[in-house]
Amino acid sequence: MSREPGPLRFLVIGAGQRGYAYGKAVTDATDGVIHAVAEPNDDSRQRFGRKYVWGDKPAAAGQEFKDWKDWLEWEKERRKLTYSSPSLCTGVDGVFICTLDESHLEIVQAIAPLNLHIMCEKPLALSLTDTLLASKAITDASPTSPLPSKIFSIGHVLRYSPHNQLLRKLLLTDRLIGDVISLEHTEPVGWSHFSHSFVRGNWRRETAAADGSLLTKCCHDIDFILWLLCSPPPGAPLDHPEHLPRTITSSGMLAQFNKANKPAAAGSSTNCVSCPIERDCIYSSVKIYNDKCLAKGKTGFPIRNVIPEIEDILSTDGMETAKDRLLGMLAEDYDTKTMRDEEIAARPWYGRCVYECDNSVCDDQFVTMSWGNDPLPQNDTGSGSTTTTSSPLGGRGAKLATLHMVAPTESQCVRRGRISGTLGEMTYDGETINIYTFETGEKKKYSIPPPPPEEAESHGGGDYGLTRTFVRAVDAVENKGWDVKKGQVEILGCTLEEAIRSHAVVFAAEEARRNEVVVRWDDWWAKKTAQLPN
Repeated sequence: MSREPGPLRFLVIGAGQRGYAYGKAVTDATDGVIHAVAEPNDDSRQRFGRKYVWGDKPAAAGQEFKDWKDWLEWEKERRKLTYSSPSLCTGVDGVFICTLDESHLEIVQAIAPLNLHIMCEKPLALSLTDTLLASKAITDASPTSPLPSKIFSIGHVLRYSPHNQLLRKLLLTDRLIGDVISLEHTEPVGWSHFSHSFVRGNWRRETAAADGSLLTKCCHDIDFILWLLCSPPPGAPLDHPEHLPRTITSSGMLAQFNKANKPAAAGSSTNCVSCPIERDCIYSSVKIYNDKCLAKGKTGFPIRNVIPEIEDILSTDGMETAKDRLLGMLAEDYDTKTMRDEEIAARPWYGRCVYECDNSVCDDQFVTMSWGNDPLPQNDTGSGSTTTTSSPLGGRGAKLATLHMVAPTESQCVRRGRISGTLGEMTYDGETINIYTFETGEKKKYSIPPPPPEEAESHGGGDYGLTRTFVRAVDAVENKGWDVKKGQVEILGCTLEEAIRSHAVVFAAEEARRNEVVVRWDDWWAKKTAQLPN
């Protein structure tokens, strides 16, 4: 069945923070349109729909769904009816999955048979088994299995920021520091951001399946490192082999946000609103959400996570009503003696004392990866300057990389790093890239014009970059006759296999941390993939 004429149409499942990010990017930066939304919260769904889908008009048939399962049933029925009445209803070309992490696998497995283009927010799933099952669902739906028949993208947005695109070019195409010997990459989460998301928020609990802060916060940092050191270099042939890591290890801990660090003067209080030293605590939820956000008229992240409709309340009912609503939310607390653990775990508690939460994820963690010498045969080096080097190993020599995720930092999610090469050294900070050349002693600073403020706030332009390339890749396949693999590699710049491998390295690192071992990648990966359920 051929697609309906008109601009590319997309469904957004989940109208939260990430749904808004992609909805805005599709609307502002592409020729595609958000055609429909599925979101259980009535206020959030209506607000998103008015902004990105139906505007001031009533929602048309097929544009508004309370649940993604409702859309799924509607779409199946639409397809049946469309065969007999082609102009009856309008469907979508692709789906943005922006729900909570634990729902991603179920949604992917359910919609994969529809053979639509998919962009799934990271992580794809919460365990290695589930990640492989999601991959299997995508490829099983394809008549060209084991390759997807539609574009698939994951929310590894660090690949797509203008800063990181330039960094990779300077490193791998221009080879300004020669062969990479080591890479040190830091993700400074930010002191209040970590407390919001990983102490009080939805991502505070580690599970037996390895759902820790490394997965939920840093799987795209691992992907960034692998994009630089493992993936085929820019311009390489479609079948160019990856330079796979040799070993992976990790160490980390919950160092700060635990009861041992609770100030004695706080006594038995478990909630900021009733705490006797609330005014003296930097992690006071009243300070973070009211004093630094609402009182200053700021209604975006993080306060929107506490009350999604805060902007409407403020504009309609005024500051006092908004403040009362906020303080009422922050005063909500739990008692482990009277509430079941499942109830406590099911929602965030943004007013809870950070030293009395049920959080268990690491707030400080290192991951170390090593690569061995793995040169390609001379008649298999590919084409172009990307693989023709003065190095006899063709850029595939031994190297080390570290990732440091740390919570208490001034900087919030603005990555920084240092790369040591055979000819020089490179440092980066999200805005500039500095190169020092050993032979000449020359220092050179590279920077690009900053993106517009709304783009810069979205992972340094990464959200917009990913959205643009995803929509371009879908357009190439749907309207220009491109092969899916060609669009996946040459436009999107990331295959399903790469996305799965990035996740797998995270799970390998968590296994190494928990068991205090060094994981040998080849053996570990062979064993894990052999256990994949049929």
